[in-house]
Amino acid sequence: MQVQATDASANTPMKHSHSLLGISLIAALAGFIFGFDTVVISGANQPIKEIWHTTQISPWFHGLFIMSMALWGTVVGAIFGGIPTDKYGRKKILFWVGIFFSVSAVGSALAPDPYTFSFFRFLGGLGIGISSIAASRLCV
Repeated sequence: MQVQATDASANTPMKHSHSLLGISLIAALAGFIFGFDTVVISGANQPIKEIWHTTQISPWFHGLFIMSMALWGTVVGAIFGGIPTDKYGRKKILFWVGIFFSVSAVGSALAPDPYTFSFFRFLGGLGIGISSIAASRLCV
């Protein structure tokens, strides 16, 4: 006696394959955003020094406050990002993380001073940290 596969059982592996590919792409993009942000701020180091004369205020101010503000946001977002992800779901949170990125990009571009710039960089860092939690939860 021979058992033949039906159309429903034959399509099941492809369905799982497509969802695995989508989940992998989302998780990879979350990591890409973090790396891309790090490269962008290191390229903007000299222009930021020249525009706002931040090293005249203090070299500590430029390094710890301006350049690393997104990293501080990433740490805070990674530590506390699981709370809203568990409460509201990863898809809704990833949508709002996209809003954070958009607001952060526009705010950073239009910032009139280093303090506003750092605030929007922190907001973008929160998005990066939360996305690293929410996107990795897609894989679980």
